[in-house]
Amino acid sequence: MEAGTTDPAAPGRASEDAARGSDSSLADALASVGDRWTLLIVATLLDGPRRFGELQRELDGIAPNVLSSRLRQLEDEGLVVAEPYCERPPRFVYELTEPGQALSAPLRLLAHWGARQRGGSEQPMHAACGTPLDAVWYCPTCREPVADEDAGELDYA
Repeated sequence: MEAGTTDPAAPGRASEDAARGSDSSLADALASVGDRWTLLIVATLLDGPRRFGELQRELDGIAPNVLSSRLRQLEDEGLVVAEPYCERPPRFVYELTEPGQALSAPLRLLAHWGARQRGGSEQPMHAACGTPLDAVWYCPTCREPVADEDAGELDYA
């Protein structure tokens, strides 16, 4: 491989390079799930366990080596568990762990953001009045929404 190029199958390479030297929680999250395919794999697994071939069919355009690499990365991060269903040849069914399932809320927010950027109709709507929904901070103890300026210091960088 030439100097200055990156291995496309190396999980999180770009996000790891960008986050190098940073101790932020955002950098940590991007190192885990910040590449092109990882969140799409997680989103697919939110609908339930999948075999490798099923994932490959549902994720149009993903190369087998990239899918294998991302699944290994997700296992290493504790977000996916691979359960064997065949010994010879070894074959697995992949399922999200509890921390992996916890990515559903951030994925929903990203999908909402993407829909708003495209002006698409995929935006979540309030069933009672038809208005597009907005995500807000919420305090479960006080049972009140919290304004961004009252949410405390958030360090993304």
